[in-house]
Amino acid sequence: MGITSILTLLSGVALFLFGMSLMGDGLKKAAGEKLELILYKLTSTPFKGVLLGAAVTAVIQSSSATTVMVVGFVNSGMMKVAQAIGIIMGANIGTSITGWILCLSYIDGSNGIAQLLSTATISAVVSIIGILLKTFSKKSAYKNAGDIMLGFSILMFGMQSMSGAVSPLKENEHFVNMLTMFSNPVMGILVGILFTAVLQSASASIGILQALSVTGAISFATAFPITMGIGVGAACPVLLSSIGTNKNGKRTALVYLMNDLFGMLFWSIAFYAANAIVHFEFLDMTMNPVTIAVLNTVFRLAMVVLLFPFIRWIERLVFALIKDSAEDKEEQADFDLLEERFLKYPALAIGQCHTAASGMAKKARKNIQRAMTLFDNYDEERYNKVQEKENLIDKYEDKLGSYLMQLTGRDMTESQSKQVSILLHTISDFERLGDHAVNLSKSANELQSKKISFSDEAVYELSVLSGAVREILDLTISAFSDENIETAIRVEPLRELINVLCNELKSRHIVRLKSGKCEMKQGFAFNNILTDFERVGAHCSNVAVALLEIEAEDFDTHEYQKSIRENNNGLYTSLYEEYENKYDINRYKKRRKNKA
Repeated sequence: MGITSILTLLSGVALFLFGMSLMGDGLKKAAGEKLELILYKLTSTPFKGVLLGAAVTAVIQSSSATTVMVVGFVNSGMMKVAQAIGIIMGANIGTSITGWILCLSYIDGSNGIAQLLSTATISAVVSIIGILLKTFSKKSAYKNAGDIMLGFSILMFGMQSMSGAVSPLKENEHFVNMLTMFSNPVMGILVGILFTAVLQSASASIGILQALSVTGAISFATAFPITMGIGVGAACPVLLSSIGTNKNGKRTALVYLMNDLFGMLFWSIAFYAANAIVHFEFLDMTMNPVTIAVLNTVFRLAMVVLLFPFIRWIERLVFALIKDSAEDKEEQADFDLLEERFLKYPALAIGQCHTAASGMAKKARKNIQRAMTLFDNYDEERYNKVQEKENLIDKYEDKLGSYLMQLTGRDMTESQSKQVSILLHTISDFERLGDHAVNLSKSANELQSKKISFSDEAVYELSVLSGAVREILDLTISAFSDENIETAIRVEPLRELINVLCNELKSRHIVRLKSGKCEMKQGFAFNNILTDFERVGAHCSNVAVALLEIEAEDFDTHEYQKSIRENNNGLYTSLYEEYENKYDINRYKKRRKNKA
């Protein structure tokens, strides 16, 4: 095999992969968000999941793409791991359709109608129509159809290039001898795994195996173990997609690997054990593209038939391998509170929502505290944890918001309706606290990456302000969780002090910038932190005022805040002075003065 044939083979592989990607992307765009919606909604039973996974994968031509979508759904909480298992099994069946499509590339004709129906003619016509749609159509639907047609043509041309490049090898004795090595089951399985892990596509590996089969050197004994290994190797891109997801996302990716691994282990043991007794005559049968497509489809169907009754056991196994921490179990317990059967009893449902919202509030507080520690001791793992927990807080808002909206349609007393309305506003404030945790973590990341450090005075001022922010968070979450009005009253004076401190620190930092003690890049970072601290205080105030509003039916929020601004509230004034003394930013200068 000369250098020209090798280059032709590699270019054929490249065109094949590009064509498959282009066709799959075009199909996904043409379907819009319908595929995702179908996957999300129609998975009430495992059998439906299998059918759905097979259908969607047959359309988008990639079991990995389907599974990556499912990993995303499970990661976001839209789908449970048990629902995902059926779809993944179906995806393994659906991906075998590609092998049948590739069989079309081996249809040839020399004259007459046969020539018109040949692959070369069909590919040429489809590519011309595709490029015309892609170039001259203004509607996105037609452009997507053009992508599908171009992808199909490129895929077929790539297959023909691969087949043409390897065709002379059927006369090569060394090549034939090398392929016979793969009839060893262990070697064949390993080759299938490694080859597919590199190509990141089971369809591509089957396509190349089909191309090699035109040499006449591929026997059933060679093709079977390679086909089994291809399924396991296809798990590689799915496992990569689970990096950065939560535990359920990782469990879903692991399901894909386990399905193919268990299927490969069982059928290889069963088949070769039976062969040792019966001695199958078809092992030496010469394979062609069609028989390889048949083998691939039958093996994948057999794998699903074997594992389908054990879906619950597979779920238990992945949960045993990737265990929940105490914190994970606590989170799930919060979501389990929001059951539909409680909607018939509004008083009980509101209590369940309050408990779940308390869990959300505590997660938001912990995430802000986690982000604040990054300023003193930056850690990449902790930074990533902040981003991960933000997704969880968003999930809380989504589930609580949906549940409370369902509750609004029920018969409730005026007081209960008011509670539901205030809870809806309160969970929005908790979600915004989570957003500010992310903002603070990004500020810490910027300081770390740009090697920015503040002056000793600025560090001291931020530490004092951080203490006030930590306390207002503790007061707010405690007041909300315990429904403690006395604690809620303490929030507003501390919030106003935080505003005063933020404004004062901004003014002081401007002075340091002008004097050259700090640079402009430090100024931007410093101001961003102060803005987030100020907004945290504001959201805490919103929650505290909401609690006071629930307590007193004739409570007037605007009058309450007006009296505070005018300092007509004696309790408020004494609390403000208490916090003002506790969080005195002038102590740094007094300390410096005493040392001097």
